[in-house]
Amino acid sequence: MTPTNKPTPAELEILGVLWKRERATVREIHEAIERRRPTAYTTVLKLMQIMNEKGLVKRDEKAKAHVYKPAFSQRQTQKTLVGDLLDKAFNGSALKLVQHVLETKPSSPEELAEIRKLIAEAEARGGKQ
Repeated sequence: MTPTNKPTPAELEILGVLWKRERATVREIHEAIERRRPTAYTTVLKLMQIMNEKGLVKRDEKAKAHVYKPAFSQRQTQKTLVGDLLDKAFNGSALKLVQHVLETKPSSPEELAEIRKLIAEAEARGGKQ
């Protein structure tokens, strides 16, 4: 994934459906999105075509109805988007990002325990991945 092919919010919504299903037709994606909010089939179709051109999805053209699957995993996409946000909005400071997240949205005790665990693991690695 490059800066030129990062998904838009609408494309992320489509990717969310694909990550859950692993593969789907335009009609199946449209039906899943339509349950949440009114959306024209042609809008979903056009977005899927653009996403294919951007390399965000792969299209299997063997069947009558084209079947799409994500080109990148959800984790890969999230990592790219968070990295971009970290660089652009927080000057690369993980501390500022985490501080902002914790101030913006309350975390459950379970989430905070998991965050502590992740910090301990990062310390054990010496800050390396």
